[in-house]
Amino acid sequence: MKLRVLFFASLREITGTEELEWPWPAAGDSVAVLLEQLFERFPRLRDWESRLLVAADCEYAGRDAQLLPGQEVAVMPPVQGG
Repeated sequence: MKLRVLFFASLREITGTEELEWPWPAAGDSVAVLLEQLFERFPRLRDWESRLLVAADCEYAGRDAQLLPGQEVAVMPPVQGG
């Protein structure tokens, strides 16, 4: 079971990829757990921790939101207008 994790803007430079498949338990777990796992793999990502936005299947998700296998999860820096 996996998640499809997408990275946007400067986070692509930090992770070195636009997207990856991430192993995920059948029972699922929270956004916070996924972020901790990503921070372990990409330590520089932790510098963005308090500002990261996360969406699951195109809906913004809080840190306590549960993620299920097969979902698409977007990890984004803060949105800036122009």
